[in-house]
Amino acid sequence: MIEESSVTTPAAAGTTLLPPPVAPLPTGPLSLPLGLLRTARPRQWIKNVLVLAAPAAAGMLAAPGVPVRLAEAFGLFTCASASIYLINDAKDVAADRAHPTKRLRPVASGRVPVPLAYAAGLTLALAALGGAVVLCNPATALVIGAYLVMQLLYCTSLKHLPVVDLLVVASGFLLRAMTGGTAIGVPLSRWFLITAGFGALFMVAAKRYSERASLDGSGRTRPLLAAYSAEYLRFVWQLAAGVTMLSYCLWALGSPTDAPHTTTSMTLPWRQLSIIPFLVVLLRYAVFADRAESGAPEDVVLRDRPLQIAAVSWLLLYGLSVVAL
Repeated sequence: MIEESSVTTPAAAGTTLLPPPVAPLPTGPLSLPLGLLRTARPRQWIKNVLVLAAPAAAGMLAAPGVPVRLAEAFGLFTCASASIYLINDAKDVAADRAHPTKRLRPVASGRVPVPLAYAAGLTLALAALGGAVVLCNPATALVIGAYLVMQLLYCTSLKHLPVVDLLVVASGFLLRAMTGGTAIGVPLSRWFLITAGFGALFMVAAKRYSERASLDGSGRTRPLLAAYSAEYLRFVWQLAAGVTMLSYCLWALGSPTDAPHTTTSMTLPWRQLSIIPFLVVLLRYAVFADRAESGAPEDVVLRDRPLQIAAVSWLLLYGLSVVAL
C-alpha cells in the first residue's frame, strides 16, 4: 500500500518517491465525500443499465417483482464497478500523477488518501457480493464475483497483456448484461451472449483505437497501447462489428426455437425490421471509430443525434417484436 506521507519525506537509497500532488487540497467539509464519489465514476454508472438487456429481450421488464429485482441488480453492480474504480485509482496513483489529465483525479491529487480509497473499494466489493447472495440468488452472486475477480486481476496484471486486456474489459459489459438475466431467472440464449459479447468487444477495440491514435506513437503514459498497431485495432473492431451484426441477423431471422418472440401472419415482422436501425447504430458508431473519436463511448452516444434516433427506433421495433405475440 502506498502511503501519502512518503511524498514529501526524503527517500532512502533505492526508494522511488511519488511525485507531489499537483492540485491544492480542498478544505471544505464535503471535500472527502465528494472526492470518493468522483473516484467512483458516477458518469460510468450508465453502463450498468445493461442489466436490463436480458429481461427486455425476454419481454419481462414489467412482470411482477421484476422491476424491484432489476433495481437491486443495478445497485449491486454499481457498487461492484465503483469498488474497482476506487481500488484501481489507489493502485495507479503514481502513474496517474505523471499523466496530464489523470493527475487531477481525487486520489492522485491527494484529496482522497490512498488507504481510504483501498478501504472504500474493498467495502463496496464485499457489499456487492454479500448483497447479491441476500437479495438475489447464487447465480447472480457468481456473476458479480466473476466480475470482481476479473477486474481486480485486470488492475494488477491483465491490463498489461495485449489482447487479454481487450477481452477482460469487454467481459465486464457482458457480465453486466448477464446479471439482469440471472437476477430474475431468465435463460440466456446463445445469440444474446454472442451479440452482447462481440458488441462490447467492438466498443472496447474502437476506444483503444482512438486512444492509440492520440498517442502519436509515444506510448509514454500507457505503454500497452504502443504494443498495438492502429491497423490491428482497426481489424479487431471491424471484425467484432461484423460478428455482432451477423449474430443479431441470425437471431432476428431465426426460427421460433432460436428466438422466443415470433410474429404471426397478422402482424408485421417487427423482429426482422429491427435489423435496419440496429445496422444504422453500428454504422453510425463506426463513423466515430474510424475517425478515432470514440475514446469515451458515453460521449459518442450522448452527443450524436442521428445515433440516438437510430437507437430509439431500434428499441421501438424491438419492443414491438416482444409484445407482438
